Amino acid sequence: MLNVQSITKSYGKKQILDGISFSIQEGEIVGLVGENGAGKSTLLQILATLAKPTKGKIFLNDQAYDEHKKNIRKQIGFVPQDIAIWEEFTVEENMAFFEKLSWVNKSKQQLKQLCIDMSLDKWKEPVHTLSGGMKRKLNLAISLIHDPKIILLDEPTVGIDLKSKKEIANHLKTLATEQNKIIIYISHDMDEIISLCNRILCIGDDPFYQNILESSGKHIVTF
Repeated sequence: MLNVQSITKSYGKKQILDGISFSIQEGEIVGLVGENGAGKSTLLQILATLAKPTKGKIFLNDQAYDEHKKNIRKQIGFVPQDIAIWEEFTVEENMAFFEKLSWVNKSKQQLKQLCIDMSLDKWKEPVHTLSGGMKRKLNLAISLIHDPKIILLDEPTVGIDLKSKKEIANHLKTLATEQNKIIIYISHDMDEIISLCNRILCIGDDPFYQNILESSGKHIVTF
């Protein structure tokens, strides 16, 4: 279980997050929504151990983030909004490169299977020849090389076609239900959030999000 307790984040006098608390069980996909500047990406970076909270504590299966950072970082897969792959490499070369940076060893067939599971079959093609949806799938496949317990996704389907969105969503559901992954998903696409996520966390009280979410039938927590 991921347990977030009273997380506050400030940059100088500017407070970004104010006392946010929630918990997520294994096998859940939780949506994170809110207007631009609400602090969604900041919270995701804190959960990914890329930023420190000003106040508050986070626990993963009773291990405190600040006391077991190295071990917890090995259990996190983070997919930033900006695609972070080598354009001049093939899909195969990208997977092999990031496997070398990982703390687990995977065979070429295991790496290829991660891509196949994502409906990404362009194994030998240079990345710069791929569609935006294929690049997004590769970005996600790379984050799964070390078999993380937590998958953090910041707008992973922005700007891609509907078919790729659905394929990514279906695979995330499989990871949650069959492998008990904890998944936190940021998106401005409310239809995507409502169809994919078990629960929704909303930062801020923007009426736009409140009205849509209240009619969704989903369990919603507002900060």
